[in-house]
Amino acid sequence: MLKNKDILDEKDKKLREISKEVTFPLSDEDKKTIDLMIEYLTNSQIEELEKKYDLRPGMGMAAIQLGIPKRYFVVVHEQEVKETFKNYILINPKIISTSEEMIYVEEGEGCLSVNREVEGIVPRHARVTIEGYDVNGNKIKVRGREELAVAFQHELDHLDGILFTDKIDKKNPYKYADVYRAI
Repeated sequence: MLKNKDILDEKDKKLREISKEVTFPLSDEDKKTIDLMIEYLTNSQIEELEKKYDLRPGMGMAAIQLGIPKRYFVVVHEQEVKETFKNYILINPKIISTSEEMIYVEEGEGCLSVNREVEGIVPRHARVTIEGYDVNGNKIKVRGREELAVAFQHELDHLDGILFTDKIDKKNPYKYADVYRAI
C-alpha cells in the first residue's frame, strides 16, 4: 500500500523531469504501480479509509510523482453514487482536442506533491479529449468535462515536468477570475 511518504514533494527535482514514453507490453512492475495508485486514490476519497490510513485526498496521480519517469497517470473519479468510482488509466496520453471555454477550480487546485495551500487561478480547458493506451496496449480515447478535464490536464502536466503552481500568474494570482468560469 502506498503511503504519503512515497509521493514526491514539490521540492524534489525529479518532478521536473519529462517522462518517457512507455513501451508495451507493460512490465509487471508498472501494472503493480498502477494498482497501487488506484488503491491509494480510491481510499483517499473515502473519508473513513483516508483517516484510517492517514492519506491525503486526491483524485489523480502521475507515475512521476512516485519517482517513475514514465508517461502514465491514473484518475479515480467519484461518480454520482457516493463511494463509487470510475478509474481512468492513461498511458502515453496526448490531448487531441480542447474546448475554447476556459475554467478554473474556485477553491483552488490541489496536488498530492504540493503539501500546502496555494491561492490563485489555474486556467484549464472546460473540456478535453485525450488519446492514449490502456494497460493492454489498446488505443483508447476519453473525454473529460469540468473537474475530470481539470484532473486530466493536471496529470498530463506532471508528465511534462509542470506543476499547477507554475500556471498561476505570480504578479496577479486571480487574473482571469472575471473571464473564466469557476467550477
